[in-house]
Amino acid sequence: MTPVRTITLKAVLGSHHHVQAVKSGALRSDLFDLGFIEYTPTNTAFKPMVREQAFDVCEIAIVTYLMAKAHGKPLVLLPATMLGRFQHSYALYNPARGTLGPNDLEGKRVGIRSFTTTTGAWIRGILANDYGVDLDRIRWITFEDPHVAEYVDTTERAPKDKKILQMLRDGELDAVLGETSDDPKLKPLFPDPAAEAARWYSRRGVVPINHLVVVTESLAKSRPDVVAGVYDLLKRNKAQTGATATPDLVPYGIEANRKPLELIIDYAFQQALIPRRYTVDELFDETTRGLN
Repeated sequence: MTPVRTITLKAVLGSHHHVQAVKSGALRSDLFDLGFIEYTPTNTAFKPMVREQAFDVCEIAIVTYLMAKAHGKPLVLLPATMLGRFQHSYALYNPARGTLGPNDLEGKRVGIRSFTTTTGAWIRGILANDYGVDLDRIRWITFEDPHVAEYVDTTERAPKDKKILQMLRDGELDAVLGETSDDPKLKPLFPDPAAEAARWYSRRGVVPINHLVVVTESLAKSRPDVVAGVYDLLKRNKAQTGATATPDLVPYGIEANRKPLELIIDYAFQQALIPRRYTVDELFDETTRGLN
């Protein structure tokens, strides 16, 4: 006899290898069904999730979540990493206008999709803490609003018809963060990104995490069993993929995520994206704090 599924959840997750069985329905729960809504790119779902709680379950950037928490948004974090990556290759410059390195950005025009992106926060943290760059002496040019409406963005906004990489090619920007390109005319700001990332990892012992998962506070309060079931389903899918990478780019559990969370909290606080340094345990509720 087929178990009765008591609830259907609206869900948004990116097309990651480690969630494909959940998204296809090959891996299911007896407690709930997941009705997936596709957003391409996935980050376009973050604004409606933060501003309207438009979904029950949603992938979300960690800095977006930290800022949402600071502004009292009713979201609860799960320690389930959807996307982790080293960030050094996500910074570019145009060598036709002279050589530029990470130490040369003060006084320059640097483009970024939104000042509050998680990739941007990670790279700015690296620039400030590992290269001694004064972030306040950079002229930031942005293209989009923050996901959290209450955040006051004081950066300079690019003209509406402008595209970030084209502005870099045209010399209207000196560098950009949060972008990659196969254009041979553009070069990475960090001369050897892979080597830089390896050195950074050897010092920090941290894989920068970009995206985790949140649920609405109303779901967490009304059905903590379902929230734990969502986490279990995602964790089972990851285990099925046989992912054995070292370091683990998509860690699960609070302890596995503690160091990267502590570091991005530090960076977000340094950059005035959040009003204080949260403890890692503060990011979770009674249910999600026990997940491992």
